[in-house]
Amino acid sequence: MSLESERPEVPAAEPAAAGRRPRGQRRRLIDDPRSMRALAHPLRLELQVIVGRAGRITTADAARELGISHGLASHHLHQLAKYGFVEQVSGSDNRERPWQLVSTSTSYEGLEDKPGGAAAIAAFEQVAAERTIESLLDWQERRSSWSAGWREHSGIGRSGVYLTENELAGLVAGMEQLIQRYIDERPIDDLESRPPGSVPVEFTLFVIPRDPVGLPRDPAGPASGGS
Repeated sequence: MSLESERPEVPAAEPAAAGRRPRGQRRRLIDDPRSMRALAHPLRLELQVIVGRAGRITTADAARELGISHGLASHHLHQLAKYGFVEQVSGSDNRERPWQLVSTSTSYEGLEDKPGGAAAIAAFEQVAAERTIESLLDWQERRSSWSAGWREHSGIGRSGVYLTENELAGLVAGMEQLIQRYIDERPIDDLESRPPGSVPVEFTLFVIPRDPVGLPRDPAGPASGGS
């Protein structure tokens, strides 16, 4: 769960000094269920993404981008700020202070073991999954206007395979490593790091273990009676 990656063992990001955004990834470990629940809202997730893609954006511009009222955008941006996801910085004039991300990458290792942590993660993942499905449906409407190269390598890829716990862990880690190079080189809000011709591309990995057909499941592990 994050804008860019899910690297463990990362401290909370420090706010940018004097409104200046530091270069490189700014990683945060979410260790408070209240912060995770604060993020589990479709408008807040979308606002977080918009702030990152813009680098800096005012409340008015963010509201126009989402097609919502200024007051609604302001409320949710302030909620994101309350829990340390975005911050306001000095702008080019005194009319309205723009928003920027505090951290560009978040993870929540260990949160599930805290009281209320599992429920907070479940709430967030449900909202994130719904947002992903909406993005996919939107892409289906737009894809005919994109070049063949973009169309060929986008959409849903679906596979099923029997794996052990260790094999699954290794496979997920390998997938993450493939994209990690680009994540590290191109923080989501660093406009200068974006190569010409690049567009924002979202990757969402759903990993869903299922019960084998015709075999009883051992609650402590994989189905019994097979390997």
